[in-house]
Amino acid sequence: MFGNITDVPGVKVGQVSDLAALTGCTVILTEAGAVGGVDVRGAAPGTRETDLLQAGRLVDKVHGIVLSGGSAFGLDAAGGVMRYLEERGCGFDAGAAKVPIVPAAVLFDLHVGDSSRRPDAAMGYAACAAARTGPLEEGNAGAGTGATVSKYRGMANCMKGGIGSWSSSLAGGLIVGAIVAVNAFGDAVEWRNGTYLTGVRDPAAGGLLRTADLLRSEGGGAGFQAGNTTLAVVATNAALTKAEVNKVAQMAHNGLALALRPVHTMFDGDTVFALSCGTAAGDVNTVGTVAVEVVAEAIKRAVLAAASVEGIPASRDVVK
Repeated sequence: MFGNITDVPGVKVGQVSDLAALTGCTVILTEAGAVGGVDVRGAAPGTRETDLLQAGRLVDKVHGIVLSGGSAFGLDAAGGVMRYLEERGCGFDAGAAKVPIVPAAVLFDLHVGDSSRRPDAAMGYAACAAARTGPLEEGNAGAGTGATVSKYRGMANCMKGGIGSWSSSLAGGLIVGAIVAVNAFGDAVEWRNGTYLTGVRDPAAGGLLRTADLLRSEGGGAGFQAGNTTLAVVATNAALTKAEVNKVAQMAHNGLALALRPVHTMFDGDTVFALSCGTAAGDVNTVGTVAVEVVAEAIKRAVLAAASVEGIPASRDVVK
């Protein structure tokens, strides 16, 4: 066990980070196919191939999921993932060709680094080539490279987000893991005790302010509010139906609610994917309950592993 989503058999993760442009992408590969589901709660999502993940659609299995920076431009990365998988004979057999099923979701990081450089098909392909099991880089990596949080008063007063992962092993060999790219409008908190890990910086008085408190006292945001979104993928080796996997994705959003305050705003495109990658016996309620915890822990790890960039401080440099 490495304490991340690759602890789930059949899951590999590859990441490419453009540290100069402050963007990147993260690819979760399930080359043998995994039953996939999704739940979108944020009001400003940027997604691809999410409709087919709903129960009642023809295709049951996906072969990869892309989490990317670059806003809608970053959806191009999925094309490179499809090419990589097609070269290896992975995909839905449509007769004339095997079509890799690669849902994707993006976050907005164009306000940091070089906004003219975004994840593309070449980056998606490179992330696949780098995909492996074992330890994962967290913080300023992959889709979390340019991620930021606590943006109520704009980029001048925000803090650094990032990407994080965690897993949990249960009785009977059941494993649930998650990877989360944290680019939220709200603040990150330690989900077990409610301690704030980030906040809106207050240059006048020093210290950090809580976004929820500012919303109560001021009745609305100030400055640059757009450009948020937290993206998550939950995976398990439990054998779940498509309807059950979608339920896990729904339940896993509670992990965002535990670790981000506020969450699911009009300025966020929060999206959670879920994958069933194995044959282990597992109850959907158990998997969903554990998914909440591993998502919340992954968010904490993303923020604590992040490093300061371009004058945007990370939690480890501000919160003592």
